[in-house]
Amino acid sequence: MTTQLAPTSTVHVSDEFDPLMRRLDDVHDLLDSTADESERLGDLTDAAARALRDSGALKISVPRELGGYEFSPRQAIDTIARVSHADASAGWSFMAVQMVTGTTAAYLGAEAVRDLYPDVAGDRYATIAGQGTKMGTATRVEGGYRISGRWHFASGISLASHIHTAAFCEETGEALVFTLPKDRVTLIDNWDVMGLRATRSIDYTCEDVFVPQTHVYPVATTHAHHGGAAYRIGLANMAGVCHTGWALGVGRRMLDELKALVASKSGTPNASVDTHQFYAEYAEAESRLRAARSWAMEVWADNEATLDRGEHLSTEQETLTRLMLNNTTWSVQAVGQMVHKWAATAALRRGPLQRFFRDLHSGTQHVTSGPVVLQNCGKWLSGLAAPEARWVFLDLQEPRS
Repeated sequence: MTTQLAPTSTVHVSDEFDPLMRRLDDVHDLLDSTADESERLGDLTDAAARALRDSGALKISVPRELGGYEFSPRQAIDTIARVSHADASAGWSFMAVQMVTGTTAAYLGAEAVRDLYPDVAGDRYATIAGQGTKMGTATRVEGGYRISGRWHFASGISLASHIHTAAFCEETGEALVFTLPKDRVTLIDNWDVMGLRATRSIDYTCEDVFVPQTHVYPVATTHAHHGGAAYRIGLANMAGVCHTGWALGVGRRMLDELKALVASKSGTPNASVDTHQFYAEYAEAESRLRAARSWAMEVWADNEATLDRGEHLSTEQETLTRLMLNNTTWSVQAVGQMVHKWAATAALRRGPLQRFFRDLHSGTQHVTSGPVVLQNCGKWLSGLAAPEARWVFLDLQEPRS
């Protein structure tokens, strides 16, 4: 079942896509060459951060009417994959910041947009990072709210000028997203992890900080004040776009690295890569990655067509979108295992193979590809969920009896 909306704009397919991809090709080597130093710092190097900003990539989800590029979901997937191919941590930070920067512009009203996005085309706009799944608390006061809490995983925080964070309103129980300057929170430098080290996905806290009503929106909103039809998919599906692109870029890079490595090993005495077993397993990994990308693009082509008709995604479409992300994530994880196996001792040493392997296994732990989401997908697709069940953020909610 679909819900018909009043006439509205279609999904925007941006003419900026090809020029940006060329610019990202130009900075690929810089992101790649600075990745080890970024990891040592636990943050992107200044050069890597500047390259991403100067390329215009952080505008890809900002509505076109505000001066952004407003990429379609499929364009965003390919863009995030391109950055992630260069450096998985840079790709992760980029995907988080561009998404929150763009969706905030779409879901907040005119007054907040004047404050945060005064001249996007002229590169004067807020860049926003933060966390929307672990909730703080918010209390209503005159003109807005006062929020308190501790949040995790502020990926890409060094690229950001502002924070996006979620909290429950104590008076209503509603989950809300708050946007505030980064200097209003306390950053806690506690990102000591195995992979994705350069994302600086640290914790942050605030205590009784005022946020005006103009800078607040419901976490599950699908109503956009600015931009086209793509913003009607909401934050959870926007995150799914991002994680799909990230996984595909990481998987492609790992296969590319293995291909280069086996070229140097082939023909040497007792080379394991000169075996029928290697040929078969490499082919299987390639098919996994290509199949994952094909299904991702098929799902999003169907979603975009629905949005173009002025409709919201059905529960079936939302279920397949979440299942596709799970399939993409774990297909790429299997590709990474195969690469690690056949790279042998080369994967133990510092370098792209080791780093991408660690980053990949950290990325698979994100809640969007977790077991509960997968279980809910299976419940719906098997016909065991109520027909009226609907996805709200990452939960499949059924009517109470």
